[in-house]
Amino acid sequence: MKITVFTSNQPRHISLIESLSKIADKVFAVQECNTIFPGEVDDFFKKSDVMQQYFSNVINAEKEVFGSVRFLPNNVKSIAIKSGDLNRMENGSLDEALDSDYYIVFGSSFIKGELIDFLVENKAINIHMGLSPYYRGSSCNFWALYDDKPDYVGATIHMLSKGLDSGPMLFHAIPMAEKVTPFVLGMKAVRAAHFGLVNTIENGIIFSIKSIQQDKDLEIRYTKNIDFNDKVASLYLESSHSKNDVYSALLQRDSSVLLNPFIY
Repeated sequence: MKITVFTSNQPRHISLIESLSKIADKVFAVQECNTIFPGEVDDFFKKSDVMQQYFSNVINAEKEVFGSVRFLPNNVKSIAIKSGDLNRMENGSLDEALDSDYYIVFGSSFIKGELIDFLVENKAINIHMGLSPYYRGSSCNFWALYDDKPDYVGATIHMLSKGLDSGPMLFHAIPMAEKVTPFVLGMKAVRAAHFGLVNTIENGIIFSIKSIQQDKDLEIRYTKNIDFNDKVASLYLESSHSKNDVYSALLQRDSSVLLNPFIY
């Protein structure tokens, strides 16, 4: 089995590649790279004292759950490009990676043109870090916590579409109820998404799951990267939930808002 994944270069992205490599003969990894020091280095997120403080928590939580940046397994063939360059690549550059059994998108830039047409036609699957259709766009789990909704922290596994995070949904992946910080909760939601996706691929049931169209009337927030700024990050840091707050909210989840939930 061959799997192609369009992803990035942080430890959580590397962890997904590793998980896929355990069930596939060959993995093709197209990694769109950003700095591994967000907040300290101007990149996708701007450099500032507040962002440095915020992302130090993110980095520590990611390291706790996924480890550090590392080399990829031997059965992975990778190509590293700058984030945003994917749609500028010449036709044919990715041909070797476009003959796989499964196509996964997790943390890539917005894919356009012939490539998105190909991926949609070939049933590509997207991991959206946020519970759709309630939270869509950028940094969704941050905004769920900002809205005092730890119970809405999770991921949506859905079919890729030409619209942003708008494809038919297969299932939600959520972290189990534990006493953890909000930052660790977000990373455990990522881990749940990885395990849910990998398990359904390995068991051969991913495409037998009935997909459900997203109901935009249920949307709570749609956010863009520009909405996440020093002001909201600072407010979040000042009012961040305790481990007990997180645990209590997770115990009171409303299961009716979840689709075929995978809990890990």
